[in-house]
Amino acid sequence: MSPLVIIFVTVFIDLLGFGIIIPLLPFYAESYGASALAVGLLSTSFSLMQFVFSPIWGRWSDKIGRKPIILLGLMGSCLSYLALALATSLPLIFLARIIGGIAGANIPTAQAYIADVTTPENRARGMGMVGAAFGLGFIFGPAIGGLLSRFGAEAPMWFASALCLANFIGAWFLLPESRTVSTATRSLGRIEAFRHALARPSLVLLLVLYFLVTAAFSSFEATFALFSEARYGFTSTSIGFLFAFIGLVLAVVQGGLVHQVVKRIGEPRLIPIAIFCIALGIGLVPFAWSVPTLLVALGVLALGMGFNNPSLTSMVSRLSDPNDQGGILGLASSLSSLGRVIGPAWGGYLYDAYGMTTPYVSASGFMLIAFAVSFVGLSRLRHETHPAARG
Repeated sequence: MSPLVIIFVTVFIDLLGFGIIIPLLPFYAESYGASALAVGLLSTSFSLMQFVFSPIWGRWSDKIGRKPIILLGLMGSCLSYLALALATSLPLIFLARIIGGIAGANIPTAQAYIADVTTPENRARGMGMVGAAFGLGFIFGPAIGGLLSRFGAEAPMWFASALCLANFIGAWFLLPESRTVSTATRSLGRIEAFRHALARPSLVLLLVLYFLVTAAFSSFEATFALFSEARYGFTSTSIGFLFAFIGLVLAVVQGGLVHQVVKRIGEPRLIPIAIFCIALGIGLVPFAWSVPTLLVALGVLALGMGFNNPSLTSMVSRLSDPNDQGGILGLASSLSSLGRVIGPAWGGYLYDAYGMTTPYVSASGFMLIAFAVSFVGLSRLRHETHPAARG
């Protein structure tokens, strides 16, 4: 079996467990007396752990191999869901999410694994498989979690823990190591990885785009439930269907379309177009006058995210030294996690202080600036990395 297929299944099952838990977690925490602020801090604690540990796991995967880090993350996820199921207080729920954030910080290691087993020309397709796993996890996970919650609030947590344990066992036996390591293999620390990135201005630009895009999307994500409830009277069920729609578009684009488009025009041309779609989609949300027009806005947003994320990851990988893939991709994931910390806080502040449409206008404005910067900044790379597009 192809290593790409095995890593796709591994990531998908991991994210399926994540998708099972996320929609239920606020209600589970509220049952232990959590306030709205505490529910928000649960998400922040998870993202902060990813910010801290993504470059650490990436660096160690460069040094000792990808498979041990992937297995460590799967077992950590198993233990985090087990801790949720056994939690008897809010502090224990926080502890479980902190463990989950540390474990979930191994996604850049999976991306580095894909970089190891793909050629530069096929890298966007491989990175798209991780994105497709995200989308599919968010399509099927909430539905499974909703069904299992009928058997008790802890049932989805037990199932997610068992799923990760089965995933760990399968990966142990089926997932081959993707790189040869030795005691002489060096690994980049966070500061050293940043210094290496500074030597390549285009790489710095891509890392900044990682942060901006994630911050904008997470600002949308954090406030959309409140906005859609106030504007359209949506319930948690209907909001879940909307996010499933976004996940479906992401899965289709990243699982099938992105590779074909990258082959034709290259990542440096596709990234600005994708960012413009994100800006347009988020900017249209507050002006959607009906559910069908809202679906159009969300579809454009999901289309942009679907093309942008694997293209960005592929370009970061291609501009990195092969021996530094884990460290640099970990740095990129760390900046993305920082965006998930800052974006929701900024969006929530704007929503409360200036009205429910302002988070989307603000995010769209930042994305238009990112579009202009990426269009100009990546112009040289259009010729360097995709000769067929010259002229």
